[in-house]
Amino acid sequence: MKQFLKYVLATVTGIVLLLVIVGILGAISLVGLAAKSAGSMQVEENSVYTMNLSGILNERTASNPLAELTGQISDNLGLDEMLAAIRKAKENEDIKGIYIEAGAFNSDTPASAHAIREALLDFKKSGKWIIAYGDSYTQTTYYICSAADKVYLNPEGMVDWHGLGGESYYIKDLLAKFGVKFQAVKVGKYKSAVEMMTADQMSDYDREQTEAYLNGIWKVMLNDVSKSRKVSVDSLNVYADQMITFAEQKELVNKKMVDKLLYSDEVKGEIKKLLKIDEKEEIKQLTTSEMRDVKSMKQEGDEVAVYYAYGEIVDSETGSMTETEHNIVANTVCKDLEKLMKDDDVKAVVLRVNSPGGSAYASEQIWRAVTNLKAKKPVVVSMGGYAASGGYYISCNANYIYTEPTTLTGSIGIFGMFPDVSQLLTQKLGVKFSEVKTNKHSAFGAMSRPLNAEETALLEQYIDRGYKLFRKRVADGRKLSVEQVEEIAQGRVWLGNDALPIKLVDAVGSLDDAVKKAAELAKLKEYHATSYPEEEDWLNNLFNSMTKKSYLDEEMHAALGEYYEPLRFVKNLNHQSVIQARLPYIINIK
Repeated sequence: MKQFLKYVLATVTGIVLLLVIVGILGAISLVGLAAKSAGSMQVEENSVYTMNLSGILNERTASNPLAELTGQISDNLGLDEMLAAIRKAKENEDIKGIYIEAGAFNSDTPASAHAIREALLDFKKSGKWIIAYGDSYTQTTYYICSAADKVYLNPEGMVDWHGLGGESYYIKDLLAKFGVKFQAVKVGKYKSAVEMMTADQMSDYDREQTEAYLNGIWKVMLNDVSKSRKVSVDSLNVYADQMITFAEQKELVNKKMVDKLLYSDEVKGEIKKLLKIDEKEEIKQLTTSEMRDVKSMKQEGDEVAVYYAYGEIVDSETGSMTETEHNIVANTVCKDLEKLMKDDDVKAVVLRVNSPGGSAYASEQIWRAVTNLKAKKPVVVSMGGYAASGGYYISCNANYIYTEPTTLTGSIGIFGMFPDVSQLLTQKLGVKFSEVKTNKHSAFGAMSRPLNAEETALLEQYIDRGYKLFRKRVADGRKLSVEQVEEIAQGRVWLGNDALPIKLVDAVGSLDDAVKKAAELAKLKEYHATSYPEEEDWLNNLFNSMTKKSYLDEEMHAALGEYYEPLRFVKNLNHQSVIQARLPYIINIK
């Protein structure tokens, strides 16, 4: 009895402690929400926005309350938050400049890096300064930092500048070792997504489109850096061929890649000179997360909703998505867009698309939701790093489409894949099957055998109908003939700059440009932008960040690096829709 009472008391004590902790966390949450809603952080005079380029950049900031509570620095950066911070720094008179600290930075796409760089160039129009410093610069961080007035390098540091290379994965032979193969049906000679599972090397058509967009991205980077650093494009190409990554540091100064070799404490001295403060005085700094609570100057007028649709397009929430991933869930997005359609306070909508595509069925449902929304109020699409295949499907019927110069878009095509595990089961594992059926195709997709010729023909007809519907959606939305669309379709991936002359998009521009256009179409004189979907509440984010699944996924990503994506794809095969409208599975640009 004594032992029983001891356990009961321990249980009650545990419950009480849990309630106390939840209460404390709830109070912290309310305080945080109040501070956020107030947006009332006071900026001290003569301050500097310190932009730390370290970590993984995603489309939106992934909140990590657990890291905040424990004092850790999150390695997840949001493009949305970073662009907002740069804009606020431009508007705020007490912020005199931006200090960029370059580190181990990984941008989700070249287009995101370009967007940051363009925002920095816009910041400089205010007459304020930008200083960049790095112990070492990756190629992406150097591209961004080249927009600065001064680029400083550690005397023992390096600047990675080698050009772009693409690498695709092919696992057909790996699967064959386990007795697994894929039966694929596709429409579009450039629709190379199936090649990862069915080929052992890059096809001529895929090589053609990959070389085209890699060269296009590199051309944008060369022209941008050349303009800012006053170094010719030819010279920059020569430096890349020479692999100046390993050049002596003084040579980088002579080649005008950097302005000066300084240690970090010396850079502080340079910033103090710009601020006109004493050497002993502390620099007043604001981080990106702190800039979140700085009030924006533009909060008045009518509302333009910016709805973020990023990640793979899926039919519904599935077990395939971990808490560290973000998908475009069709039924959720359709409900959200319907709410925006019915919200009288929302006068126009900008659909921010950053997606390589996914389920063809889900893409059609979101297309329908966009079409219904467009009937009530203007819809403008702003393309991020990807707006291809299903990502283009959901974009094509907007009133107006903006693309970044290095967005990967188009890829108008559809494919279907069925795994054939019959050899694994029958030959490797010794499983025997007996087939029973009532009708001719009752056993379609049976595990004991591959699809036969007649079943494959039926699947081809189904895929072809889906392609024709996709093509018609593009033709109607872009006011082109089906024949015109066919010339630029066939699954071909286009760079944003190249998508403009073939009328897949209306203009090359930023998210801000898209917001301005939406306001113009809605005939708004005064307006402000509001982001959707709204962030989850603080407590839900906290509990999500504490899950074991999220932690293990982050650890695997960190340990495996570039090999993480193909392994994740194989792991999630059973959760994906059979009929897909999406880009090649793995595009690893180095």
